Amino acid sequence: MKVALYGATGNAGSRILKELVARGHRITAIVRDPARIPQPGPGVLVKRDDLSEPKKIAAAVNGAEAVVSAYGPPKDDPEAIVSVTRRQIEALEGTHTRLIVVGGAGGLFVAPGVTLIDSGYLPEPYHPIAKAHNNAFKVLRDSSIDWTYFAPAAYFEPGERTGQFRLGKDELISNAQQESRISMEDYAIALVNELEVPKHHRARFSIGY
Repeated sequence: MKVALYGATGNAGSRILKELVARGHRITAIVRDPARIPQPGPGVLVKRDDLSEPKKIAAAVNGAEAVVSAYGPPKDDPEAIVSVTRRQIEALEGTHTRLIVVGGAGGLFVAPGVTLIDSGYLPEPYHPIAKAHNNAFKVLRDSSIDWTYFAPAAYFEPGERTGQFRLGKDELISNAQQESRISMEDYAIALVNELEVPKHHRARFSIGY
């Protein structure tokens, strides 16, 4: 499959790139600074783009069957992910190219009608980025493109590639100890699985142990 990947040098994006390469996909890794991928691996083409203009985004992803966005906004401007999502949508409007977004857990439900953001369990410093991710999800939900929003567990960190995880839809997945965790390596497995065998068109889904 031809896949365009934004954020390929980030924590989640680099693991998604590794998983895509391991499975033999043809990848266009789109980054601000191509020098950060000096040895991209077999089947990887590196392009430069800063997600600032829909026309440039459309040119960068031209020919891809799917676009994976692992874009992470600046820490001092989390809402940038909303405007970036709007530009990605505009770039893909009128095409059959699918957009899969590496999302956030804040908008997932922990009880009927209660999101993680609203629950009181999410520490206050994480509220701005959680709310920004949820606003980006709403923009996707209202769009006309073929989108998928993949929300991780509450703790989304580098770890082991186990291949053992659970998937959900709009709910936060927790274990018996009420811990919500997923490694970026296992998240990458599930994301590429979804690329290869689509099950969540125009929908959000979630992951956790």
